[in-house]
Amino acid sequence: MIEDIIKDADERMEKSVASMEQAFNKIRTGRAHPGILDTVVVSYYGADTPLNQLANVTVEDGRNLLISPWEKPLVPEIEKAIMKSDLGLNPSNNGDVIRVPMPALTEETRREYTKQAKAEAEHARVAVRNIRRDANGDFKDLLKEKDISEDEARNAEERIQKLTDKYIGEIEKAYSLKEEDLLSM
Repeated sequence: MIEDIIKDADERMEKSVASMEQAFNKIRTGRAHPGILDTVVVSYYGADTPLNQLANVTVEDGRNLLISPWEKPLVPEIEKAIMKSDLGLNPSNNGDVIRVPMPALTEETRREYTKQAKAEAEHARVAVRNIRRDANGDFKDLLKEKDISEDEARNAEERIQKLTDKYIGEIEKAYSLKEEDLLSM
């Protein structure tokens, strides 16, 4: 029982960190990286399809993305989808490929994006702590029902605390990297 609770908590904490990293990918830095366009959805024969399933997205140089659609008629649709997204990007096409220049960030937008990253990191920390609280509550319930001893409950709580510390450390590391990335340039 204890192992199941700890394994479940570990998986949920890992998902919280992964969710935060996905949110970090949406926060754009001055550099171009294909992950920025992961949320862009294109209308493809009436179905909303993620951009990365319709085109090859590569970094042309440090500040430009190059999108090569697999079908030429998709070029204007992809361009429209990027403009409609709330990423603040202005694509241009030459008929075959789409170039997306990454505008340089102003000091003010850097600060805003840093605040946004800090909020995402805090959400992840809270989620990890809530998972710890849930697991500790499960241990207390098992103790109340006399399914485990007090020593087993205490050891399980210590193991959950170590897991929590591990994932909070990962969150801090990811946030500091993102903050450094945003404030450099």
